[in-house]
Amino acid sequence: MKNIKIITCLLFVSAFAKAQQLQSYIEEAQSNNPEIQAFELRYNIAEEKVNEANWLPNTEVSAGYFVSEPETRVGAQRARIGFKQMLPWFGTITARENYASSMADAEYVEIIIAKRKLALSVAQSYYRLYEIQAKQRVLDKNIKLLETYERLALTSVEVGKASSVDVLRLQIRQNELQQQKEVLEEEFGSEQITFNKLLNRDGTMMVDVVTLMEIPSENAVSGRDALSLNPELLKYDKLYESIAQSELLNQREALPMFGFGVDYLPVSERADMNPIDNGKDILMPMVSVSIPIFNNRYKSISRQNDLRQQEIETQKAQRLNVLESAFAKAISQRNQARIAYNTQENNLKQAEDAEEILIKNYETGSIDFNDVLDIQELQLKFQLNQVESIQKHYTQSAIVNYLIN
Repeated sequence: MKNIKIITCLLFVSAFAKAQQLQSYIEEAQSNNPEIQAFELRYNIAEEKVNEANWLPNTEVSAGYFVSEPETRVGAQRARIGFKQMLPWFGTITARENYASSMADAEYVEIIIAKRKLALSVAQSYYRLYEIQAKQRVLDKNIKLLETYERLALTSVEVGKASSVDVLRLQIRQNELQQQKEVLEEEFGSEQITFNKLLNRDGTMMVDVVTLMEIPSENAVSGRDALSLNPELLKYDKLYESIAQSELLNQREALPMFGFGVDYLPVSERADMNPIDNGKDILMPMVSVSIPIFNNRYKSISRQNDLRQQEIETQKAQRLNVLESAFAKAISQRNQARIAYNTQENNLKQAEDAEEILIKNYETGSIDFNDVLDIQELQLKFQLNQVESIQKHYTQSAIVNYLIN
């Protein structure tokens, strides 16, 4: 009982270490990945557009000189200088800022989605690296086992109980396993570059991969309801809100604009007479209103916004269907991996029992090395299948986490 507790504790520590190690890689990738940095820059641009929204129409300044000076009672007008400032309807600037802010919120969701996708890619690559290394360890174990069988075969040949052909078959099998190991080394090098590039670092850097991973006895129950919180769906909510803000802005822009200004006209004094206010300059304040009488443009924009909101609703519904299908597939494949692992575990125990029988037969003086190769091949198959099941289980778990966490 004490040993069981110790083993359970070691497995828990190993699982915790694996999670911490993978999480540190994910955080490094999210900090260094150029794609994430590009999304963050896009978000910064969108945030800056909130400041851009706080603007007024250009101030109009005009100046003119009378070539032929018009005469007035108090003198001739020499020139005209004026300025005019138009102002949008009350609340238009706020509506413009709200729209820009809603677009920035949508860009921020894109950052979250990109980080989650990157985390999934890092996890999948990490589990692939684990699979390759675990298979290499399995091959090393089987190569050593074949070396043991080869020594037994050589001894049997010396006493005339086996043929040298049996030794050659065992050696050929070792060569095949060595070839598989070398192929896996090439695959590991390629996958290591892929992993490092996700972290935006030198492809040749060594990746520290955990040596032991076990399929947990049970997985947390996951419900489809959590899919509603997936950022890929929240993105459509943010886009819908941005269109709502766009419509509010459109309604404000459809309202009149008003402006104020002043004209200044310098006047020359009359020399022929001296009326009251002779030569007095003219200062003329002005108020203006810009009325959008022909407002088909704003009506069309409102219709477009309504159609865009309908489009987003249909896109969200379609994306939800895709995510639900992916979720169901990931759960199913994770369960399949557990079933396959348990089946291989039982098969492996039976293969080990058969191996034990062969060893006992050797002790009694008879052994069939064809049976030895068959049992070894079965053991290798079961062990490699177990490794693949572990990798598949954790890869599908990563997909489930991406979808609902």
